[in-house]
Amino acid sequence: MNLLRKILFPFAILYGLITNIRNLLFDARILKSFSFDLPVIAVGNLSVGGTGKTPQIEYLIRLLSDKYKVATLSRGYKRQSEGFVLADSSSDALQLGDEPFQFYQKFRNIQVAVDANRKNGIEKLLLNSNPPEIILLDDTFQHRKVNAGFYILLTSYGDLYCNDFMLPTGNLRESRSGVQRANIVVVTKCPSNLSLGEQNSIKKQLNLASNQTLFFTFIEYDGVVYSNEKTINVAEVKKMDKILLAGIAKPESFFTHLKKENDECLTFPDHHNFSESELEEIKKKAGGKVIVTTEKDYVRLKGSILSEQLYFLPIKSSFLSDGDDFDKNILSYVGQSTRNS
Repeated sequence: MNLLRKILFPFAILYGLITNIRNLLFDARILKSFSFDLPVIAVGNLSVGGTGKTPQIEYLIRLLSDKYKVATLSRGYKRQSEGFVLADSSSDALQLGDEPFQFYQKFRNIQVAVDANRKNGIEKLLLNSNPPEIILLDDTFQHRKVNAGFYILLTSYGDLYCNDFMLPTGNLRESRSGVQRANIVVVTKCPSNLSLGEQNSIKKQLNLASNQTLFFTFIEYDGVVYSNEKTINVAEVKKMDKILLAGIAKPESFFTHLKKENDECLTFPDHHNFSESELEEIKKKAGGKVIVTTEKDYVRLKGSILSEQLYFLPIKSSFLSDGDDFDKNILSYVGQSTRNS
């Protein structure tokens, strides 16, 4: 913890008090939450950024979209539009935000919507001529005006919420007690060889309630990088001189996976909108080299002056074990909610 964060400790106490009071008001139903007559699954975290929400949402899309009409609803962080937007063929990352646009590009059999007001967003989706049967809420653990039917809380292996503190001293958006609202907790970004002993140690640290289930996932990288027209095997890419480019939270594992000695790694803020001067500087640094970026960055960069030498590396969330149990939990909730609606 750096000195500035220590100095700001009193503000962290105040922020924690405010968020606790807000949660108590929702729990006491003094502040109103709205429920809906269809399965609503919320994916979120207690801390700011970098827990792997996007691959987790994509996992749920793959699990559900063959059997049900699925919609995702996100805030659309840093988008240049306002209010409710339902993605269509004219949409781009500027209108939707990078993550929702990524969902729309990859999964054409679902509806993708953005709205900072999730209640309004759900109502608009349900008024659609082809309403969804399931709604996946992206990054909405603290958005308590909507009472989701099922909550999935993510916490990163390298930054467990139980070892963190409130903003601005730490990275928590709300008190650690907020975990009580979760049906499932997923420890993300684990080493793929994480031992059972260490999994049990983390389980003890998190100390979940008996009605909550814990899972462990790791980031699985694709074996190929992709451009608009070409592909290159990752094994070959690792040997190449290249530029690695990331505008995501906590990009270290992406760099480590692809980097060879003397490769230059360019880091930008999460959800960064690249200026023309930045793009020109990146192109100058790259020369004729390949530029490899993340999938989330690629949706913002693919039409830029970098496009001819730009590739991206897809990722997905995979379970260390018990993935079938996770699927059964989700499908059971969805099946029961659909029968009751």
